[in-house]
Amino acid sequence: MYLLTVLGNLLFILAVSSDPHLHTPMYFFLSNLSLADIGFTSATIPKMLMDIHTHHRIILYVNCLIQLSFFSFFGCMDNLLLAICQPLHYPVIMNLHLCGLFVLASFFLSLLYSQLHCLMVSQLAFCRGVEIPHFFCDPSQLFNLTCSDTTIKNILVYFIGAIFRGVPVSAILFSYTRIVFSVLRVTSSGGKYKAFSTCGSHLSVICLFYGTGIAVYLSSAVSPAPRSGAEAAVMYSVVIPMLNPFIYSLRNRDIKGAL
Repeated sequence: MYLLTVLGNLLFILAVSSDPHLHTPMYFFLSNLSLADIGFTSATIPKMLMDIHTHHRIILYVNCLIQLSFFSFFGCMDNLLLAICQPLHYPVIMNLHLCGLFVLASFFLSLLYSQLHCLMVSQLAFCRGVEIPHFFCDPSQLFNLTCSDTTIKNILVYFIGAIFRGVPVSAILFSYTRIVFSVLRVTSSGGKYKAFSTCGSHLSVICLFYGTGIAVYLSSAVSPAPRSGAEAAVMYSVVIPMLNPFIYSLRNRDIKGAL
C-alpha cells in the first residue's frame, strides 16, 4: 500500500507536469496535494514497516519529535490544500500568481501548526520506557502518557485544531452549499452532471479525509481506546493518500490522456 501510494502520486505529478494541457490551477493544486500525500505517509509508514520487519519497536525521543513535526506539517498541508475549494470558479478567479500565493500560505501555516505541536510536546515530561499504543507518535497519545499536567496544553491543542481544521471545513461547507444551489439553477441535465462530476472527486476525498480524522479525535476525547484510534488513523494516513490519485484519475479523461 505504501509503494502504491508513492508510485501513484508520483505518476499523477509526472502526468500533470508533462502535459501542457494540464497546466491549470486545479491540476496545480492536485499535484501539490499528491506531494503532500507522499510526505504524509512517508512521515510514519517506513518506520512502522521497519518495526514490523525487525521487531525492534523503539523510537528515540528526538526521532519521535521529528516524526510528529513532519506528520503534523504534511497533515495540515493536506488539510489546507483541500480547503481551496472553488473548482468551478478556477478558470475565472485563479492565475499563476494567486495559485503560488495559496500554496506558499499553506506551506507557512502548516509549518507554524507543526512547530506549535512540536513545542507543546517537547515541554512534556515522560518516564523512561513509555509505550505508545499507536504505530506513530500521535500527539493525543503522547498527552495521555505524560506525567505533566496537560490541562492548558489540551485546551491549546483543541483551540489550534479548531482553527486549522474548523476554518477549512467551514470554508468547504460554505463553498459546496453555494455550488449545490448554483448547479440546481442550471436548466440542462448535462450541465448539472458535468458540474457535479467536476466536484465529485474533490468532495469524496474530503469526506474520507475529514470524516476519519474528525472521528479519531472526537473518539479520543470521549473514550481513549488506543486500538480503534490506530485503526482509524490507518484510514486517513495510509488508505486515503493511496486512493487520492485513483479518485482524481479514473473518471478524468484529461489525466487518462496524459498518462
